[in-house]
Amino acid sequence: MSASTLLRSLLAYQAWANDELLEKLAGLDPRNGVERRAVLRLMNHIHVVSRIFAAHLTGVAHGYASDNTEETPELAELRAAMAESDRWYLGYLQTVSEQQLAEPVAFTFTDGDKGCVTRQEMLTHVVLHGSYHRGEIGRMLAAIEVAQPWDTYAVHLHRVEPSRRLRSEPGPLHA
Repeated sequence: MSASTLLRSLLAYQAWANDELLEKLAGLDPRNGVERRAVLRLMNHIHVVSRIFAAHLTGVAHGYASDNTEETPELAELRAAMAESDRWYLGYLQTVSEQQLAEPVAFTFTDGDKGCVTRQEMLTHVVLHGSYHRGEIGRMLAAIEVAQPWDTYAVHLHRVEPSRRLRSEPGPLHA
């Protein structure tokens, strides 16, 4: 499997997982205001970091002074912005070659530290960063007894390609 094929799959998973979680948050009881705000702040952080790294990938200024914004957007606005960003990443992959994915990109973090990673490492970071924080949000939801979406890559793969279930054969270590 090529890097771009794997990254496309991971970025599609990210788009699905973001949407699933934001859909769940739309139904969050308004009495959980403190938790809702904390969860929206984390989702906004995921979004801002995604936009920052999109700017790094394209070599343009991102305009962010930190890895979150002072104001927390409303859920509908954030959901639309994250969906647009997720579409951007999937579109970006259609514009770069395998060779370009392996190219290093130098950048500056919002705290002023310098960094340099390949494009494929940067894309992988965006996916893993979002996954980490969605897991954190899942723990927050569990603490207020709200069931979180089943956010795993394997679940996503089987939902978008149900025929995978028909191909599976139990093995000695199957989970």
